[in-house]
Amino acid sequence: MAWFLLVRLLFIGAVTSTAVVLRPLGGELAANLAFGLALAGLIVLFETRLRAASLTHVLGGLIGGAVGLAIAKAIETALFWANTGDTRFMFLRGMVLLVLPYIGLVLGAKRGEWLEPARLIGLFRATGPQRRYKVLDTSVIIDGRIADVCETGFIDGTMVIPQFVLKELQMVADSADTLKRNRGRRGLDILQKIQKMSGVEVTISDVDFPEVREVDLKLIELARTLQGKIVTNDFNLNKVAQLRGVEVLNINQLANSLKPVVLPGEIMKVFILKEGKEYNQGVAYLDDGTMVVVDNARRMISKTIDIVVTSVLQTTAGKMIFGRYIESAPASAPVTPGPATQTAQTPQGASNEKEDPGRRVRPAPQV
Repeated sequence: MAWFLLVRLLFIGAVTSTAVVLRPLGGELAANLAFGLALAGLIVLFETRLRAASLTHVLGGLIGGAVGLAIAKAIETALFWANTGDTRFMFLRGMVLLVLPYIGLVLGAKRGEWLEPARLIGLFRATGPQRRYKVLDTSVIIDGRIADVCETGFIDGTMVIPQFVLKELQMVADSADTLKRNRGRRGLDILQKIQKMSGVEVTISDVDFPEVREVDLKLIELARTLQGKIVTNDFNLNKVAQLRGVEVLNINQLANSLKPVVLPGEIMKVFILKEGKEYNQGVAYLDDGTMVVVDNARRMISKTIDIVVTSVLQTTAGKMIFGRYIESAPASAPVTPGPATQTAQTPQGASNEKEDPGRRVRPAPQV
């Protein structure tokens, strides 16, 4: 930044000294000095604003201004027969020389993105349906759910598997750690399964970015080059890609959106699997893995019971459902009688003084 400041100071000094020596405003030194400083300041301000613009917009503005100036000169040449001494003609010529380059400069700068190589190549391509690319991440390949989604046909377009992702999968599959090795081999099996699916187009991309070291940043650059979307379940990659303007398809978000909507007051049937953390709680799980915490259901472990939903909590990991065991509803027979079910049984008409003294407890169904 120091040499930028030095160059600007030298430029301001050169413009100011030129104005002092040539004196465009007349003989007064102070007026020409002020004029030189003001002119140099405006040029430096324009330069700083120009640095923030993209190269394609600057190039577009220059081309548009040049085209506008050429058209203005052509119009002026075509009016050679007019009276050059007439003030109306002089005004018309001045307006043409000012307006047309200005319009060309503004329109060229506004449409500068058409000078990008991808846009220029697209102008010469044959008209047809544009290919939609989905770039697969390492994590989503190992996860495996992408194969089921592709099989259902909900994801269209071309599945792009970068070469650096395959290399990372191979390194995981060759790891000395048994868990990592199994995960890597699972990912390779998932890729092979996707390739064998009918109606799913899979391509291996050899495009690499040697100047970029991290795989996530390479994925972002590849998706930006292909104008495609990244398929992942990595939360951090999702955020970074969105910040860089790349669209992301998150498998975890898709799974959460497909979970059934449960409202407070609804009746649902669950299987109590284990004891909860709080007193007299039971824990159940839905088919999609949603955790259900049921109050007053500790003695119903290993049984399928009806509960009423009291509240639904949305967390970063997913949904948690809280419910209450309906005492009047009979529970189905347990899968395997255990100690929890045996301790919950009380004789007909007896009271359970240890759990809740002074309260009448409904007898548990006999096994």
